[in-house]
Amino acid sequence: MHHKKITWLLVTILFTFQLGAQDSSLLKMINDSMSIHEKSMLVTGTFKANHVINMQTVEGPAAGALNLMIQHRFGKLNDGIYDFFGLDNAGWRLGFDYGISNRLVVGVGRSSFQKTYDGYLKYKMLRQTEGIKQVPVTVSILGTISNYTLRQPDKPYLTAAYRTAYTAQLLIARKFGSRFSAQLTPTYLHYNLVPTAADKNDIFAVAAGARMKITKRMSINAEYNYLPAGQVVSAKVNDCFSLGWDIETGGHVFQLVFSNSQSMIETQYITQTNGQWTKGDIYFGFNVSRNFNVSKKAKAGMLH
Repeated sequence: MHHKKITWLLVTILFTFQLGAQDSSLLKMINDSMSIHEKSMLVTGTFKANHVINMQTVEGPAAGALNLMIQHRFGKLNDGIYDFFGLDNAGWRLGFDYGISNRLVVGVGRSSFQKTYDGYLKYKMLRQTEGIKQVPVTVSILGTISNYTLRQPDKPYLTAAYRTAYTAQLLIARKFGSRFSAQLTPTYLHYNLVPTAADKNDIFAVAAGARMKITKRMSINAEYNYLPAGQVVSAKVNDCFSLGWDIETGGHVFQLVFSNSQSMIETQYITQTNGQWTKGDIYFGFNVSRNFNVSKKAKAGMLH
């Protein structure tokens, strides 16, 4: 009898240790699972190109990648059959964007509109993340400089300094699910020279843009740039409104564009748009962007 009690005691102790080991293993599995969810995951593909249409997005080429950007705008649709509804008249911008890192981008461009050169730096300060540590938006800061070189013999005082203007923008974007993204862009512009004393050298504006994915490789984009009244008074200026249809084809994005501005850089389309949609002052055109890997650290077609 005594031996039976000892045997049962040993079995009980072993069984208790086994349960303890199982509980420890189960607890470890739960902790591992919770640890996975504690990790934050970056949200990618808020926009599929560097521009919503005219307005820059929070995106940029990956580190070591070069993006070639061709923007083309024909004349106004209401130019009529003589100018083939604007197709006889065209403006363009050729730009290059390079990813110094996954956060920092540098770009340069040349536009036919007023024969303008432009350059910019864009830095991604915050990146939208999912998980237990969520960041609700992606935020980039953009600084641009532009200089127009159109000859004006009647204005010999227009030196390079007087022809220069600057832009500072805060790009705030969020991806709402897999199909819809939106961006809000407060904007500050400075012009070294303005047409009259009544015009402001320092101008404030705000823009909004959105992307709606309609198929796996197509989306509809829209943007609106609002310029509060009383800042540009020497000329009739309308808010710039643009629509685009994006088509992704592997390494590049092709976008059909309709806009009431023929210019494609910030210091011009925000404060110099005089076209009206209601009167048919609509410029048809396209944007084409193509990524090239120029460094081993670059990833093909990636925007960050």
